[in-house]
Amino acid sequence: MADMLVKLYELPPLSPALAEQQAAGVAVRRAMPAEREFVLKWVADNFEAHWLGECTVAFARQPVSCFIAVEAGQVVGFACHDATCRNFFGPTGVSPSHRGRGIGKALLLACLHGMAAQGYAYAIIGGVGPVEFYARTVGAIEIPDSTPGIYGGLLEAPASN
Repeated sequence: MADMLVKLYELPPLSPALAEQQAAGVAVRRAMPAEREFVLKWVADNFEAHWLGECTVAFARQPVSCFIAVEAGQVVGFACHDATCRNFFGPTGVSPSHRGRGIGKALLLACLHGMAAQGYAYAIIGGVGPVEFYARTVGAIEIPDSTPGIYGGLLEAPASN
C-alpha cells in the first residue's frame, strides 16, 4: 500500500463536517489524557495490534495527537497523527456499525486541521488502503515508490499451533 501526501494549507473546512456529526449525535474532538485507557481498550478490541501501539504513542504527545468520535458516551471512531513517524496521519478507524455516516471524514479533517494548527504544511498518510477516499476528501496524491514505506518488515503475531 502506497503513502499519500496532503497539502494542509488547502484543506476543506472542518466546521461543516463537525456540525453534520453533532446533528447526528456524534462529537468529534481531540481525546483527553484521562480517556487514554478507554480509547486504547476500544482500539485493542476493534483493530489490529499495530494500531494499538500507534495510538498509545499518540496519547504520549502534547497535545494528544489522537482524535475520537463519541456517541452516547462511547468511542465509535479514532484518528491519530505523529504516531509511527512525525508528520504522518494514521492510524484511523470507525466501528463497523458506524461506517458510511461521515464519521471517518470528520475524524480525518479534525486530525489534519490539528496538524496544520501545529505548523505542518503537509501530511503523509502512511500505507493507505482507501486511496480514492483520501484523494476525493482532502486532495491527497500518491507518493511514487512508497510501497512498502516505513511499514515494511513490521513484526507479525506468531502463528498459533
